[in-house]
Amino acid sequence: MRLTGSCHCGAVRFTVESQSPYPYQACYCSICRKTAGGGGFAINLGADYRTLEVEGRENVTAFHAKLYDPEDPENYEESPAWRHFCGRCGSALWLYDPRWPELVHPFASAIDTPLPKPPERYHIMLDFKAPWVEVPEGEGERHFERYPDSSLEEWHRRHGLYDA
Repeated sequence: MRLTGSCHCGAVRFTVESQSPYPYQACYCSICRKTAGGGGFAINLGADYRTLEVEGRENVTAFHAKLYDPEDPENYEESPAWRHFCGRCGSALWLYDPRWPELVHPFASAIDTPLPKPPERYHIMLDFKAPWVEVPEGEGERHFERYPDSSLEEWHRRHGLYDA
């Protein structure tokens, strides 16, 4: 599926091909919550990095988030992943991690293409959610204190949604 995305102010526009475009996984970690906003979580999609085309790249800024040890908040390491956002309006755009060079993870909030509704949703990193956030319960809502039990690709394959 070809995805188009942009920032709020329009200074950055991008396209990317995705075989895993269902926005099913809401991450409540402090990084996603504080940098991407919206409901106290962020949703990343999976896409093919080689297909990423960017207009307005001069307006893209990136940083490495700090990964804190929940048992010792003074102790942290720098994430190897690059979080990209618009340097003008601050919109979260995509994440790239060199440990998986073939992948890029656009934020669903930056995608302009209508995305398909997922058959179930994962709520991950709940150990780090803000106390004011209410996490949806019920059928089709799965909860994980930390990482989920499957990758983006595995989840899409299990639901018959991966078109390789």
